[in-house]
Amino acid sequence: MSGIALAAAGAVAAVLLTVGFVLGRITARRGRGPADAGLGSPVERATFHTLHTASLAAPPLRAGLTGETAARAVGRLRPLLGTEALCLTDRAEVLAWDGPGGAHHRDRVAGLVAETLASGRSRSVHTDHADCPDDSCPLRWAVVAPLTGEDGVLGALVAYGSRESAVLVRAATEVARWVSVQLELAELDRSRTRIVEAEIRALRAQISPHFIFNSLAAIASFVRTDPERARELLLEFADFTRYSFRRHGEFARLADELRSIEQYLALAGARFGDRLKVTLRIAPEVLTVALPFLCLQPLVENAVKHGLEDSAGGCRIVIAAHDAGAEAVVTIEDDGVGMDPEELRALLRGERPASSGIGLSNVDERLRQVYGPEHGLVIETGPGAGMKVTVRLPKYRPGVHPAV
Repeated sequence: MSGIALAAAGAVAAVLLTVGFVLGRITARRGRGPADAGLGSPVERATFHTLHTASLAAPPLRAGLTGETAARAVGRLRPLLGTEALCLTDRAEVLAWDGPGGAHHRDRVAGLVAETLASGRSRSVHTDHADCPDDSCPLRWAVVAPLTGEDGVLGALVAYGSRESAVLVRAATEVARWVSVQLELAELDRSRTRIVEAEIRALRAQISPHFIFNSLAAIASFVRTDPERARELLLEFADFTRYSFRRHGEFARLADELRSIEQYLALAGARFGDRLKVTLRIAPEVLTVALPFLCLQPLVENAVKHGLEDSAGGCRIVIAAHDAGAEAVVTIEDDGVGMDPEELRALLRGERPASSGIGLSNVDERLRQVYGPEHGLVIETGPGAGMKVTVRLPKYRPGVHPAV
């Protein structure tokens, strides 16, 4: 991601240097009118105009290169270049055209871009009378620049002008690079979404058949002796599975995650009875904080496993969440058998079989991806000393919000 970010910064800087220079010259020639007073120098105004126009073109391109996104972006891109016409293509056809001349030039674009699609290099060409029989048409010269992505050349940007211009060649090439960066970021967004979906599927798979079987067996045991308790547990089981297997939203509210955890613990309590004791200490002001979906439940499941399933005695689990300024801090602590720190480090590095800790390693990796490496799990443990897991959640992070 850092390489792409640097490429994006470089492309934007190049666009500003090239296009800002062109617009600055035009603005300087026109002079400063009364409406422009107090808005800075011509170059400063041109730079602002370029940044604003680029910001309007970026969102549709971040959705990929399609007819719809190209149509929304091309009208924003043409002012960056100041050309008579501009079109965007994929490898097969023209996706969008902005400006005059489309009626008789559009059908000839495929021939213009064929060499660029094959070589991946920009080129400039004259459109002679055979290509454009309309003597009044201003489109007499074109710059064809490739649009690239992870899979190579995806299409082309074609900028039309009335005369040959070395500055336009450079500007069109740099704008095409900027567009290419947006398309690469779109692909990264899609890849990230696929990765997140795979990680959530892995966490769902960890909700083991044994847990489902044991939960249903525990519910069944109350059907004759305590029908009302069986009914309540069955509703908890239905809500828990419905939430865990929902199909939308990468993030959830802390309140929703805690509610799911309560349902999980109610089902575990039906199985283990008085051996499992749970304490919740939740500050109301952090309940609306967003966090990755199914982020806490695997940590609680790990506490139950190491506190009860691997121990002959009972276990107390304490789940706490408190306000820490810009962050919400969640801790999950048990007094179970604990773990050797070296074994834990190997598990988090992925050096242990997935069945030994897919939950901990998965949650740790997701937290680092969303919030940065400094927000991974903090785990305190030792043989016979129980385990305490701390999660630090920034209250506000761009792009992190629960599904509506």
